[in-house]
Order: sequence, then structure tokens, then C-alpha cells
Amino acid sequence: MRALILSDIHANLEALTAVLAAAGEWDALWNLGDMVGYGASPNQVLDVIRPLSTLTVRGNHDRVCSGLGSAVSFNPTARAAAMWTLDALTPKNMGWLRSVPQGPMQPEPKTPDEPLVTLAHGSPLNEDQYILNMRDAWAPLQQMTTAITFVGHTHIQGGFSQKEHDWHELRPRYRRRNDAETWTLPIPPGTRNLINPGSVGQPRDYDWRAAFAVYDSEACEIVYHRVPYDLTGAQGRILMARLPERLAARLREGR
Repeated sequence: MRALILSDIHANLEALTAVLAAAGEWDALWNLGDMVGYGASPNQVLDVIRPLSTLTVRGNHDRVCSGLGSAVSFNPTARAAAMWTLDALTPKNMGWLRSVPQGPMQPEPKTPDEPLVTLAHGSPLNEDQYILNMRDAWAPLQQMTTAITFVGHTHIQGGFSQKEHDWHELRPRYRRRNDAETWTLPIPPGTRNLINPGSVGQPRDYDWRAAFAVYDSEACEIVYHRVPYDLTGAQGRILMARLPERLAARLREGR
């Protein structure tokens, strides 16, 4: 089974379009949330991703941008984008976004011998918690009920792995910054893994390209992907919407 794993699209239609074109064939699409916020195409992104997603967990921006939570904890730029999105969403997309369940969730296995996995937005212990380092990863890895948990929220592609007393931070190694690239991570037996596919629409690992991952349950591997997209188009939409200019600039910086 091949699962396409997307997270943190953040209303970036150009990045989402490039990712779907590059993803190839897949059996399931697991959507880790934060589909809206920051970017200027919330309705277009939801119109595309809603019918494609096999399973979706909400993100903190999905919660706030749909009026289910307060933006008081957001910085001024994120708050301005959230309030803009709240006004921009169509009634249909608003209703759907409000119905998206909070993680963690487990997809139904397609075969009896398919390994169980968990989906969450932030930490599986707290949807708003960032897993940025091994200290953050320690408790989730200890308490996970599945060997693999897919998380987003940090906008940083990679993850963390543990087997008995061995702990490892996982970071894909790429050589270029303007072309499509992949990096394959085998999942050894007996390991516990927190896997972050990276952000489709607003990477923060100093690589501007859209990020996603594909999980192959039969091969027991994760293939990380980076793909270029129409960056200028995405930036132009942000500026035309009169959203904060910083949101457009950071797309080029990848942070």
C-alpha cells in the first residue's frame, strides 16, 4: 500500500498542484492538517484536497481559521492571516473545516498484515505541541501505540527514530535546491518512528521547495520528496490579497 502524506499546505495552491503532479500513483492520501492559514488560496486548496483525502486530521490553523479556537496565541502575522481566512472561506468549506476531527487517528489497514500507523498534526500527545528535537520526541516515542506516527506542524521534513537505547534524528539529505529530489528512509524492524513529511505550502527548513512523503507499507520505507513550484504565483496571490508581505517573502527563504 502506498500512502501519500501531506501536511501544512497553508492555502498554497501552487505548491499543492505541484505536489499532486509529482506524487504519482497512490492508494490513500493522509492529510495531517493546517490546510489553510498564511496563504491566499484557502477555498481553492480545500476544493482540491477535500475530495482526495482518505483521512484528515485538523491542524491548529484549521481550528482557528474556522472559528473553533482563538487566535490569541498566534503572532500578529499569523493572526492577520487567520482573520482574513475566516472572512474568505465559503460556507461549504467553513462547514467542512469545522467537521475535521482532532488527531491522533489510525487509518484502517487494507490487509490483515499491514502495519498500523498513527496520524497527528502536532505531537500525538498534544496537537499544538511542536516536535523540534529529541527532547520533544522522547515522550511521544515512549507512549506511541504504533511503530510509525506521522506528524506535521513544525514545517521541517524529517523525524525521529528509536530502538531500545539507540535514538536518531532523521533529516533527508538533498544536493540541489531548484529541482525535484527524493530521499528514501528504510524503516528497520523493531524501531519506533515519528515521521514528518514536511510542509507543502510553507517549508521552514531553508528549502523553498514543496515537501511531502510517500509511505510504502510493503517495502517498509518512507520516500521524502521536494519539488519546485510556481513560487512567484503564490507570492503574487498573497500580495494581491493584501496579506502581510512577510508571508510572501518567507516562501522564497524557506523559513
